[in-house]
Amino acid sequence: MRLMLSTVLATVLSAGVTSAAQALPPLSEQVEINQGLTAITIADMIRHNCKSIDARLLRAFGYMRTLKQMATDAGYSDDEIEAFVTDKAEKARVKDAARAWLVAHGVVLDDGQSYCPVGLAEIEGKTAIGVLLRAD
Repeated sequence: MRLMLSTVLATVLSAGVTSAAQALPPLSEQVEINQGLTAITIADMIRHNCKSIDARLLRAFGYMRTLKQMATDAGYSDDEIEAFVTDKAEKARVKDAARAWLVAHGVVLDDGQSYCPVGLAEIEGKTAIGVLLRAD
């Protein structure tokens, strides 16, 4: 009985070590987190280019905290999360995705006024982007 209990305990403990030792995929592969970061970036670009739209900063900060918690819950450390969100290549990747989304929705990147109809439509639709913005 003691030998069987020891065997079961060893099996359970080794399984825990194996799963803890498995590497997590890069945060750039976490779809929901990256979609959230892209939505925040799109909202930020809209508010910076359309003078009649402002950010809902408290909502944006709350959303960022939610994304961070999602990463933490998935097993990423604070250091891994910080490294990801401050990495210049990752920032550029998210910004490129935001630009592509904006262009696909009719924005002319160097025409500030072209951001306004897109921003207003997002606000009206109460989308993930729209809830981060408010029209004056």
